[in-house]
Amino acid sequence: MSILTPEFEFVDQASESVRYLEHGWPTDLCRWHSHEVYELHLITSTHGKAFVGEHIGPFGPGALYLVGPNVPHNWVTDEVGAYEPVELRDMLVQFSQQSIDQVAKGFPEFRELDEVLQRSRGGIEFIDFDQSVAATHLAGIRDATGAERITRFLSFLTIVSKHPHQKQLSDHTVAFPTRTTKQSGIADVVDHITTHFAEEFTLEEAADMARMSPTAFSRNFQKFTGSRFVEFVTKVRIGQACSMLQATDDKIATICHEVGFRNLANFNRHFLKVKDMTPSAYRDLTRSELAPANGASYD
Repeated sequence: MSILTPEFEFVDQASESVRYLEHGWPTDLCRWHSHEVYELHLITSTHGKAFVGEHIGPFGPGALYLVGPNVPHNWVTDEVGAYEPVELRDMLVQFSQQSIDQVAKGFPEFRELDEVLQRSRGGIEFIDFDQSVAATHLAGIRDATGAERITRFLSFLTIVSKHPHQKQLSDHTVAFPTRTTKQSGIADVVDHITTHFAEEFTLEEAADMARMSPTAFSRNFQKFTGSRFVEFVTKVRIGQACSMLQATDDKIATICHEVGFRNLANFNRHFLKVKDMTPSAYRDLTRSELAPANGASYD
């Protein structure tokens, strides 16, 4: 097993469909791990590095994330000596897909949450979300019980889902839960790319799969994914490379070819452009920050 294999956390929701947690830092609760539920997570203090799937990025007070099921994650505060122990660093709620489906079965209007929940399977950061608003909502969920906790949670999740500035942390998990005819064609292409990322796949072939002209396909693909076709393919391949850099000891040249790049120089150039660091620096960073000896990872 790799030292970076995330610990699996079992979340028992038999007695509560919305689970609230909070803790300070440092704490043994911080560890690199994953679980089968969604997590809406607010950082209230300290600065450091966020690790969500293959994403690495800075965090600070007010950072708000939605992490989907089975996505490994962790928030590592910079340098133990830089901060006094913090009583409250994290406020979060955990909830299952089954709970959302049960609500939507009786109230189909809640199906509007499907889109943000699907995208959270690659991790989402809600940029510039008001920290005091998020903390107030989460405290309200914490202090409520029974039906009141559920209504407060659904209200907050709905507000978050409509936030205008959402950063997708991993592009290679993009999918479309509710598909129009156009979306269905684009979704077929996305599914093909994420499944066959190492294979050659031209824009013309993608347009044919989506049943569109190349011009119409390019326009609609960028509209629905936020990326141009070639950029999206590259990001998917880089995302897969990040996962392999974390989880294996394979040589970088081997990973380069296994994710679909034909030469190492091209791979290194694209990796640097997408991740702002080289593949070797990425591997060194994840191993130094996420190794068990560091006591790092998270709820």
